This record gives sequence, structure tokens and C-alpha cells, in this order.
Amino acid sequence: MIEQTPPRRLLSVVRRFPSAWRRVRRSPWTRRVRVAAMIAVISVGGAVIGTMLFAHANVNVGPFRAEMSINPSVLGGTEVDLPPLGSLHLDSHDGPIHLKVNLAALDQNRTEALIDDPATISRAGENAVSDVRDGVIRLGVRTLGIAVLSALILSALIFRNVRRVAASGVTALLVTGGSLGLAASTLRPDSIAEPRYEGLLVNAPAVVGDARRIADNYGKYADQLNQIVSNVSRLYTTVSSLPVYEPAENTTRLLHVSDLHLSPQAYGLIRTVVQTFDIDAVIDTGDLVDWGSTAETGYASSIPSVGVPYIWVRGNHDSASIQTAVARQRNATVLDNKITTVAGLTIGGIGDPEFTPDKSETPPAENADDPTQSPLLRAGSQLADTIRASDKPVDIALVHDPAMAPPLSGVVPLVLSGHRHQRSVELLPAPTLEPSASPAPAASGTDGTPLATRLMIEGSTGGAGLRGLEKEEPTPLSLSVLYFDENRQLKAYDDIRLGGTGQSNVEMQRNVVGADAEETPAPSLSPTP
Repeated sequence: MIEQTPPRRLLSVVRRFPSAWRRVRRSPWTRRVRVAAMIAVISVGGAVIGTMLFAHANVNVGPFRAEMSINPSVLGGTEVDLPPLGSLHLDSHDGPIHLKVNLAALDQNRTEALIDDPATISRAGENAVSDVRDGVIRLGVRTLGIAVLSALILSALIFRNVRRVAASGVTALLVTGGSLGLAASTLRPDSIAEPRYEGLLVNAPAVVGDARRIADNYGKYADQLNQIVSNVSRLYTTVSSLPVYEPAENTTRLLHVSDLHLSPQAYGLIRTVVQTFDIDAVIDTGDLVDWGSTAETGYASSIPSVGVPYIWVRGNHDSASIQTAVARQRNATVLDNKITTVAGLTIGGIGDPEFTPDKSETPPAENADDPTQSPLLRAGSQLADTIRASDKPVDIALVHDPAMAPPLSGVVPLVLSGHRHQRSVELLPAPTLEPSASPAPAASGTDGTPLATRLMIEGSTGGAGLRGLEKEEPTPLSLSVLYFDENRQLKAYDDIRLGGTGQSNVEMQRNVVGADAEETPAPSLSPTP
């Protein structure tokens, strides 16, 4: 017997392949799998097409005829359109469906009733929860029916087989019902307390609502929904002018800005936010200019135009002459290892010990975590010692570079900084003590329990100046409104972001302090950028 060589064996296999492939194709199992796949594709396709075209319903919410619609989506969530005021985006649920609510249409009779009797605005808000819930339920039932009907019609046109058409309907029912069930099971009603707003900046406080009330009633989403409907109703139905935004009592509002870098837009934006959000004081964490030259000192003359107290610490681009120019402004307070009180809050701050306008950085020492080796950590330790020696608790510490913050962990509840031109919120790691060291006084709440120190790093309010144009996308203009209660505790903050130089889009994100997403310890910070 002559053994076949490898090329001959391969040729034999190739010759037998067509016949084997024909047997596989003619196999009943192969045919069943192919038919099942076609049914699944046609069922899902029909359900998606029907949902996109017909899954919408109208519901009355306050003075509006709201149009609700469901669309396929990977991320889920809810979008509420309030033209021309803007839109709210809520992380309301997970799953493959996205709920959109359009409040563009006003009911004439309801609107006239609101104008004639302002008390009906409150009643409209009180009924908003039940109106929205009923509308969502009706829309879900309608979507389920439309999806099944669309799948049946499409499969009937293609298969012309009763069993396959029925299988398509059952598949569409299971897929659509499962999607709606997943959305319902992952529903997060509290997401309305932290909406992301897009639209005109002047309308943001009235549309989103009052942060203090949200923070105090976190979890009671009905209260916030009522307030949004009431606020928007007032905006739509006021004939003469928009209503004055009334802040909650005993709430202190600070505006955190940083890294203006000689931007011609910055102070105009700051003035708008101060007036719109009823700001009590502005906190600036440095880098007012680019080079720290004498020619740049005139930029500080815009500080009085904001009209409220202006608390400032020196950045690594700010020279001693810039610091002197800021100190000359009638409403400005320069903190350089000092403590001051403004709007009932006690604030300590220290300037950046490094002056590097050429964007260079001091090389890190071999032991960068040793305050004696790092000028940034040494400055942070000096401020921590000053705060500990204060005769009253300090609520906020100001530094420019986040690498100065670690020594302040456990000393104050909140540290504000800038420098990175990128916004972030972190919890500083708890301070570590040598076995022989005695614990330093830590920040504590009203009940005496120790508080973690939150580090809030602001983006560039000036869009990084001319540096913001070095990238393909301009650096956005960033600033934050911080809300404190009568106990001097941070309750919520609004992150405001505008498109960089040459752009005009505005986005605002409401954040409630204490949300799970915030309570993530930050990695250890080093003095390197």
C-alpha cells in the first residue's frame, strides 16, 4: 500500500469539500438555524422600525402638550427638550431604549388659566409626577403593541408563512418587553436631582431649579420634578419679563474660577454667572496672566467689575507684581498663607511657591512625598499649620497646584485648586502618621464626626488663553457654582462649561454632594504636573 503524500491528502480533502458542504446545507438543523436567524433579524428590525416611526404619545404636563417618544439606544437615559430654553439630560435608566420628552407645544387654554391665576402653577407642578408616570406607562404599552405589529407585518411580507409570522411576533414581544423591563428595573428616580443642562446660560438656574432644595430633599424626586415644571411654566407664561430667580434662604453661593490666562472673555462670563446665579463671592485659584510681566498688571483692573468679593491665590504664572496689582483692587483679597472670612465662610489660602511662566516645572526630588524636598508640599504644609493654629474652623483651603493639597487632608473639608486646565473632583487620601506622631486636628461635621477632604480641581475659566488654541479643539471655558448651607457645608455644585474660543455652546451639570459617584478616593498626588 502506497502512503499518500501531504499534497495528495490535501487535494483529496479539497475535492471532498463541495459534497460535504452540500450535505451541511441540506441538513435539517442547518435549515432550522437559518430560518431562526432570519426570523430574529426580521423581528428585531420590524420592532426597531415601528418604534422609531410610531412609538410616541402626547400627555398634558402643566401648560404643555408634551410629546414623549422612545428610540433604540445603547446608553438609555432621558432627554427633556425645553425650546428655546434648552434641554435637560437625565441618567434615568439603563437599557437599549432612550426616552425623549419634548415640551415645545403649549395648550392655549391651560396657558391662559396660568396667566389669570398664578396659583394654578403650583397645582400644575403638584400633578406633574402623576401626569408623567401615566404618560410613560401609556407610551410603554403603545411601544410594545407597535413593535409586535410592525414585526408581524414585515415578516408576513417576507415569509408568507403563518408559523414564521407568529414566531416573529413572539420574538418582537420578548425583545421589546425585555427592553422595557430592563429600563423599568434599572430606573433611577433620583437622577432628576443631578440633571445635565444644555442651553442659554441665563436660563440655567430657573430651569434646573434650586440646588439647596435638591440637596436637602435628595431622593424625593417628585419635589424636583414639581419645581422644574413650575419654573418652566413661569418662564413660558410670564408676559412682561422672566421671573427673578429667588435663592433659598441661608444658602451661600461661591463661584470658583481659575487659570484665566489673560482671556478677554473670562470676566464677561464671570459677571454673567455672578448676576444670574446670585453669587456671594468669587474664588480664583490663580494663573490670572501668562508671563507675570508688568505689562500684564492692567488685566487685574477688571476684578472690581464682578461686583462681589474676589478671593485670589497666586498661580505659577503670576509674579509678585501681579499679586500686588490684584491686592490693589477694592473688592479683592489676596491670600498668601492667610485666612479670611467672606459670606460667612472661613477661607485659607497660599500662593504657588514656584514661578514658571515658561511652563517649565521644578524637577521632582528623589523623595517627592517628603515636604522638606518638595516646595509644593512644603507650601501646603505651611497652610495646614496656619489653619490648625486658627481660632475658628476653616471651611475651604485654596491652592493653585493640586500637588499642594495632600498636607491639607483631614485639616479642612474642601480644597479648591486649578492648574491642570481639566476639571475633576476627588477625595484626598487620609493622612498617614508616623507611629510616634500625634494626630492633628481634623475637619469635622456638625456632629463631630471626621470628614473626608474633597479636592475640587477647576478647569480653565479663560480657555487656557492663547494656549487653548494650540490643540485641534479649543479648550472649554470652565467654572463652578458651589452651594453651602447654613452649617457651612457644601451641598451641591454646578459645573458650567462653555465651548472654547470661537464656540458658543453651553452645558451645565448639577452635582449633589454625597452621590456614590463622588465618593472615590483620589490617588496620591505628587508635585509633578
